[in-house]
Amino acid sequence: MMTNKLLARLMVAATLTAAAATGTAFAAGQQEAAMAGAAKSGTAATDEAITSKIKSSLAEHKEVGVTTTDGVVVLSGAVPSTEVGTKAIQAASAVPGVKEVKSELTVATK
Repeated sequence: MMTNKLLARLMVAATLTAAAATGTAFAAGQQEAAMAGAAKSGTAATDEAITSKIKSSLAEHKEVGVTTTDGVVVLSGAVPSTEVGTKAIQAASAVPGVKEVKSELTVATK
């Protein structure tokens, strides 16, 4: 009789442990999915913020176009000198969240 009770308790304990592990794994999977969704929806807002910050820092150089996709910034347009182009690239690189800066800038001829 004592053995039967011990076996029954062990079976219950094993079942509860398995259920808890499954629930934890399920919850972790849900959390990962939610975080992935949040990251995707937050990317556009982050890209807009990055673009805005770069445009603000380049306010005196309206000829420089700025686009950002997934943290990758593309600078475009014709600048008056290589110095202005270099400063634009440096300003874009300094903004938090920027993964890469691609320059399609050209130097305007006079």
